[in-house]
Amino acid sequence: MNKNLIAVAPMMDWTDRHCRYFHRLCSAHVLLYTEMITTAAIIHGDRQRLLAYDPAEHPLALQLGGSCPQELAQCAKLAADLGYDEINLNVGCPSGRVQSGRFGACLMAEPDLVAAGVAAMQAAVDIPVTVKTRIGIDRHESYEFLQQFIDIVAATGCQKFIIHARNAWLDGLSPKQNRTIPPLRYDIVHRLKAQYPQLTIIINGGIKSLTDVAGHLSQVDGVMIGRESYHNPYVLTELDQKYFSTAASKPTRQAILTALLPYLAKQVATGVPLSRMTRHITGLFQGIPGARQWRRYLSEHTHLPGAGIEVVERAANYIID
Repeated sequence: MNKNLIAVAPMMDWTDRHCRYFHRLCSAHVLLYTEMITTAAIIHGDRQRLLAYDPAEHPLALQLGGSCPQELAQCAKLAADLGYDEINLNVGCPSGRVQSGRFGACLMAEPDLVAAGVAAMQAAVDIPVTVKTRIGIDRHESYEFLQQFIDIVAATGCQKFIIHARNAWLDGLSPKQNRTIPPLRYDIVHRLKAQYPQLTIIINGGIKSLTDVAGHLSQVDGVMIGRESYHNPYVLTELDQKYFSTAASKPTRQAILTALLPYLAKQVATGVPLSRMTRHITGLFQGIPGARQWRRYLSEHTHLPGAGIEVVERAANYIID
């Protein structure tokens, strides 16, 4: 089984452990990624909380934000000891906060530093160390710039690159605008795979449908789905059925929700607010009659004191199968 075939993108404030547990119920096989976690947060913060996950989330990758090779190696070792399946370096996030910390997309301009970080992590762990990047930075559209970056980083032995098929504009655009305004250039990623057949090239950016996925898989090694997996998580179930499952039928949306309820109850019992978890599942019934009422009921009731899984069960009553 190719664990690189389909993945869910690391998304800040979205792909926390509760979201990932839910996504795993939607798909038994897609590769899941954490939100980006900075090396400073892990080294100086509550690493037990930051790196905690449920064993059901495997296969699971940790995405790190940082640029100091020694700190990256230290955090990679901690993650490997905790059982993570992959360490991914963020070289794609365009936010100003990330730039000020000298990591994210601005590191595309420092490929030697990226290579040093990747090499340090590889020396510290036995699991794959990978890189997620853009096709370029700012408004300069030079394939040679991307090519040079790949050449330098791949020389460390890094085998897997996840390419968001947009430039990152470091000045003048917000992170949200950077997800939509710079044009998608899938052809650049396809060209990259043709030039580097020995590398594992995963494409990311604006991919929404099974048709999109099939088209890209004829050109590259894998597809990473971002916001569509959040707004319409059942697409993961459909992809799981198409590319991984031998079963005659796929689980229904209602079956996924039923499987999630014991997890929600357990987490609520430990003090996790119900709304912190249910915000990830509002898109489960996307396109199904009653979905709007389902979302509204969750938004109006899950934040109330004492809210438990009965709130989710009542919300589900609005769904018309």
